[in-house]
Formats: sequence, C-alpha cells, structure tokens
Amino acid sequence: MKIGIVGLPNVGKSTLFNSITKAGAECANYPFCTIEPNVGVVAVPDERIDTLAKIYKPQKVTHAVVEFVDIAGLVKGASKGEGLGNKFLSHIRETDSIVQVVRCFENSNIVHVDGSVEPVRDIETINFELIFADLETIEKRLEKTRKMLKSDKKYQSEIDTLEKVKQTLQAGKCARTLELSEEEQEIVKDSFLLTMKPVLYVANVDESEIENPEANENVKKVKEYAEKEKAQVISLCVKIEEELSTLEAEEKLEMLEALGLEESGLDKLIKASYELLGLISFLTAGEPEVRAWTIKNGTKAPQAAGKIHSDIERGFIKAEVISFADFMKSEASMNQAREAGLVRSEGKEYVMKDGDIVLFKFNV
Repeated sequence: MKIGIVGLPNVGKSTLFNSITKAGAECANYPFCTIEPNVGVVAVPDERIDTLAKIYKPQKVTHAVVEFVDIAGLVKGASKGEGLGNKFLSHIRETDSIVQVVRCFENSNIVHVDGSVEPVRDIETINFELIFADLETIEKRLEKTRKMLKSDKKYQSEIDTLEKVKQTLQAGKCARTLELSEEEQEIVKDSFLLTMKPVLYVANVDESEIENPEANENVKKVKEYAEKEKAQVISLCVKIEEELSTLEAEEKLEMLEALGLEESGLDKLIKASYELLGLISFLTAGEPEVRAWTIKNGTKAPQAAGKIHSDIERGFIKAEVISFADFMKSEASMNQAREAGLVRSEGKEYVMKDGDIVLFKFNV
C-alpha cells in the first residue's frame, strides 16, 4: 500500500513526511527541495497488537504498515511539464491514494508560492493539474476506442462511459465524484486515472489552534470542498508533530496530555490513510509472533489465509476465529473463550472482520 504525500511548496508537506518517518527528507523554505520522492514505511498504530504482545511475550511483533512517498511540490502547468510536472504526475500515478497537505495557517516568515493563504485555491491548483492529465488520458483512449468501434459495436458502451468521465473532467470535477455502475467502474479502472484515487486532505493549522481546529475558517473551507468531492479531512499542526516525533514515548504522552490531545496527529493520519483504502487488519497471536495482517475489507477467510502463505489458502479447511473484544472479555484466555463458545469455526465463505484473531487449519 503506497500513499503519496502532495502539496504546493511550503505548506508543510516534507516536514510532515519527516515527522511520520523520521527519514530526514530535506526541508527548506523554497520550492522543489524534495526532487526525488522519499519513501518511508511506518507502522499503523494498533493498541490490540500492543496488548497481545504483552500477553504472549512473543519473539517478534509485527504491525500493519503504510508506505508514504513524499512527492516533490508542483506549480500551475505541471500537466504541461512546468516545474517538475512530469515527474510529479508519474510519481502520483504509482501510488494507491493521495494525502494532500493544505496550508491553513498564516505566517509571514514562510513564503507561500501564490503570495497568500487560500486553501481551496491551493487544492484546486493540484486537482486541476491532475484533471488536465486525466483528460489527456481519456481523449487518447477515446480516439483508440472509436477506431475499434468501426469493426465491433461492442465498444459503444466503453465510449459512452469514457464520454461521461470526460464531461465530468471538463467541468473541473475529479473523476471520483462521478457515480458509476460496476460495469462502468471496470471500464474506467483500466485508464488508471489520477483523479479516481482516494484523497485525504490534511489541514495544517497553527499550534495555537490545535485544540479547536474547527474554529479555523480555512479548515471549514477545506471540509466544505472535500464533502463535495467525496474526500476526507483531518486537521493537525505539522510544527507540533515535528516536535513530537523527536520525543521518547513517555515524553510524547506528557506533551499530548499538556496539549489536551488523545493521540498525535500523525497517528490519526496513519490510521485515516489505512482506512482510506478500505483496509482492515486480522491478527495472529502466539509465542513466535504477534502480527497484524492487512487485507481489503470484504476479504473471505481463504484469501486472508493466503496473505500468510499461499499453501494455507490452497489447503484451507477452516478458520478458528474470535474477535479481539471477545478475547479480552475472556480474560485474554483462549481456553476460557472456547469454554464460553466465543471461538467460532468458520468456512470458506466467512468474510473477515477487523480485529479477528485467527488460527487457520489447512492441509496440503
């Protein structure tokens, strides 16, 4: 799972990436300091894994992970190759979803590339470049499909769908705002459109506003825009997150408490990014390893087993399943849980739930 972090120059994008990954991507008060995308793999915070680790005391603990890519800032005209446009677009194309950092704070010491703070304008600057790139993709595909229509009428439905997408893009709207049937989604899927990717907006606020970011007028504007666009929004202060990322666990908790926050903005971001792609975790627990396994929501038991090993999927017999909540109700004892009838035997049609603790039975 790869998530691209994008944003105009000097909105806090690379500082946020550094805070998430502690990877030390270069940061400076000028555009394009991040020319090649920096990549960082970070663990998804999960108290269930931490709790199971304390119970089982395993040799190894493995969290689910998210891969973040810090992509170079862009300017107007990126779709035509301006600035680092072509690189920017190709790097976004390789990601599964997009986190767009939006500046919602005033600071005369940090230069804004457009001279003023206006978050919706900033969002649209990036979105329009992605829309222009998608229009080019759609037009090329339409041209090719129209030629094929001359010899086979079955391509008419594909043309109709592509025209529908084209009209949406020409209206300045992202392709993800369009209501499509399953058949239409399959047609569009092959175009790998940039504006079909799920988006999470990160409203970067001043540290004085972190307790109540909802009062920030710029944050309100971002939320209104995101609602129309079928996107999600979280608010955080990148400056605070940068400081938190340098602290030890105990100091971090003390600072969060002093700020009146239950969790860091980064933890919130990582969880939201994980959910953005419709992902859940099932858990395996024992003395060798306690681990969270990432699967798509809606995955059935045999395919989930295949995440561990293809042989387990191939020889799948059944899955012994208990929810994490039921396990804890049983005083973290699998024997007690079995006696209480909380451990279920599930077959091939069972759809996995987030937080399922599973033992797969198989034969190959």
